[in-house]
Amino acid sequence: MKLFVTGGTGFIGSHFLKKALGDGHEIVALRRPLGKTRIHLETEPQWVEGELDENYSETLETCDALIHFAAHTPNPPYDTYEQCHYWNVTATMNLFNQALEASINNFVVAGSCFEYGKSAERYNKIPSNAPLEPTESYPTSKAEASIALTSWSIERQVHLQILRLFHVFGEGENPNRLFPSLYRAAISGEDYQMTQGSQVRDFVSVDEVATKFLDAVAHDLPPKGEPRIRNIGTGKPQTVRSFAEFWWNEWGATGELQFGKLPYRDNEVMRYLPDV
Repeated sequence: MKLFVTGGTGFIGSHFLKKALGDGHEIVALRRPLGKTRIHLETEPQWVEGELDENYSETLETCDALIHFAAHTPNPPYDTYEQCHYWNVTATMNLFNQALEASINNFVVAGSCFEYGKSAERYNKIPSNAPLEPTESYPTSKAEASIALTSWSIERQVHLQILRLFHVFGEGENPNRLFPSLYRAAISGEDYQMTQGSQVRDFVSVDEVATKFLDAVAHDLPPKGEPRIRNIGTGKPQTVRSFAEFWWNEWGATGELQFGKLPYRDNEVMRYLPDV
């Protein structure tokens, strides 16, 4: 297949490119000028440079499917609601309409567990049809995009899958997130300050996520006009504390994990565990 991929220089997008190229797919990947992937690629895709809201009609005409990883400020601190809405909803819908006009009818979108927001705490395991009650600008814009794309796919009778990601970790992750910052402290022999770590999360490796996205686009299409929303995780609960302790020991860290030195974030949802 020939795939048009947005967000190919991001954390998950980079791993998807590696997996898809390794499996023999032809890739056209959108990136900002001089953008670089988070991990080394043995082979490069065909790069197209520009912003998400530009016209890619001619390139899209040569492709079989669109895989959408691009997202505006997916990590805190989030940008304003207005900017998140523009890039994650308006620009995204514009690109998807271009793709449809170019005869693409296979779409796979990276969603976010944070779309569930406060409703997550009402479930032992969050079903994919749980109410969307996001609490901040980025998750709100992703929830709006899910609603808009779902309606759009029914109206336009296309194949659409939204894969809502839970807590993905691995090589190339944003350096300010838990896993990479924990690793830096561990290998340097430093202490590591964190919250009490009682948040319950589902930590899933980025390699597993890349494989699930490729399976979705290549082998597992839903019927046209019947959008599918799936949670992507392991289904196994783990506290942030136990995750940190496991990797701290795995890396043979000599410093100390200092629990309770940092406060929880305002409005932090304490349990995100998916029904997968």
